[in-house]
Amino acid sequence: MRIVVTGHKGYVGPVFARHASERQPGWELTGVDAEFFAGQLTGPDPARFFRREIRADVRDLPDEVLRGADAVVYLAAVSNDPMGKEFEAATMQINAATAVATAARCRALGVGRFVFASSCSIYGSAGDAPRAESDALNPLTAYARSKVAAENGLRPLAGPDFSVTCLRFATACGASPRLRLDLVLNDFVASALLTGRIEVLSDGSPWRPLVHVDDMARAIEWGLSRGGDPFVSVNVGSAEWTWQIGGLAHDVADVLGGVEVSINKAAQPDNRSYKVDFSLFQKLAPHHQPQKRFDVAVRELKDQVSRIDFGGLPFRKSPYLRLNVLRDLKAENRLSQDLRWLAPSAAELVPAK
Repeated sequence: MRIVVTGHKGYVGPVFARHASERQPGWELTGVDAEFFAGQLTGPDPARFFRREIRADVRDLPDEVLRGADAVVYLAAVSNDPMGKEFEAATMQINAATAVATAARCRALGVGRFVFASSCSIYGSAGDAPRAESDALNPLTAYARSKVAAENGLRPLAGPDFSVTCLRFATACGASPRLRLDLVLNDFVASALLTGRIEVLSDGSPWRPLVHVDDMARAIEWGLSRGGDPFVSVNVGSAEWTWQIGGLAHDVADVLGGVEVSINKAAQPDNRSYKVDFSLFQKLAPHHQPQKRFDVAVRELKDQVSRIDFGGLPFRKSPYLRLNVLRDLKAENRLSQDLRWLAPSAAELVPAK
């Protein structure tokens, strides 16, 4: 199978590529990335897992990259709420409009499968009842709204010859060759290791499901090989990996030991609180269920963070938070407000290797 992976130099792409090389050695991967975050390499270079890497803005991707592919995995995204707030127009364009337009081009070019990285954040403020795929959506942020818009645009494109899978991932976490520290579990581990304490800025009450990036890769593999309905939108995660934020902080501290936990009980609650029903994913993908153990995930993060040279910066000011990278590139006049390269240009199709 020939697969194009957009956003392959982000957080998930390298882990999926490694997983595919181990589980599906016959798959040929082509990576496409604008390379905003290519410098944040925190593990072995995953380039060896790709037959070809292309530096390009996904909004300008020529048909020649898609033609002849069997599947596209759309990971390209403005990937969290703070970035979505600061770059809202680009978030809607990249996460939604371009995802739908790329899928339409794929269908026209004879590409058979399209796997889209969606998000459980689309449930927003959802109360105490776990949200199933058929429940009403309540997106509270530009990022979440972009995922809803993408799913709505992708649904009518699916058909007998074009399979569309929207993976509504729980909050990502875990070690990756391109680590992010702007994810709640990763932040807690980094804070515990580097400062000796975990400071929860909210009142700790919001519910949040998590999914390890290794298990995200497992779900993508399923999306590329599944049968059944042409269109599937499914929650990906597990009830076992669902926490209130305060409880998550204490569980991290218990694994690492010697860590103080501070929770701001006087803070206003974070309205982004939701539990999620993962039973449909269990039914559809019984052989691709999450497998990562929490204690192992925490220790792997500890080992990875301990090897990073932060150059004297507090970790929350470092380039391992994606918004910091975008702000720095913009301040250097290398990136526009709509997240296009100014100098040097990465909009032109350039082989990376």
